[in-house]
Amino acid sequence: MIAEQTSDEVLGARCLDILSREVGPVDTERFIAYINRERFDYTEWQQTLFAGQSIEEIAAAARKTGTQFRKEHLQT
Repeated sequence: MIAEQTSDEVLGARCLDILSREVGPVDTERFIAYINRERFDYTEWQQTLFAGQSIEEIAAAARKTGTQFRKEHLQT
């Protein structure tokens, strides 16, 4: 199945909603102000974020995070 690409507007609204639910509206505004104020190179940040980790370590951490997220947010 090929996923349909989300428009920038829908993606932005969705991300802001998630951020607001997780950290609250005040910290969401602070984060937006920070991102707008600081030079931020996402690619460079990702390279330093995962520096020294193997793909297996990164995948294991992602699985653990996904499992924890499902336990916390998807319990019915």
